[in-house]
Amino acid sequence: MASAIKVKAKLKNGVIKVKAMAKHEMSTYNQAAKKTGDRENANFITHISATCNGETVFDISTSQFLSKNPIFKYQFKGDFKKGDKVLMTYTDRKGLVGKGKGKIK
Repeated sequence: MASAIKVKAKLKNGVIKVKAMAKHEMSTYNQAAKKTGDRENANFITHISATCNGETVFDISTSQFLSKNPIFKYQFKGDFKKGDKVLMTYTDRKGLVGKGKGKIK
């Protein structure tokens, strides 16, 4: 399987700016109810986190109100350099995990 998250990271003036896209269908409770008749078939990303050199740099809980294939932009500072890797992971409502990584350029 290809990366579930595409990650781009750039270092400029001591700040790492990250842009990431998580590939996910993101079905809400209402969409699931219309499609299958059961709201419990909804599946969306519930948690996203990112680390760099083992240090957590981004950590959020999300809800059903993200778009399909959501894009996340965030920035962080720290003792990081070009070539270090930003690792991102998401967990969806059904417990599936998506991962991706990108080098800081």
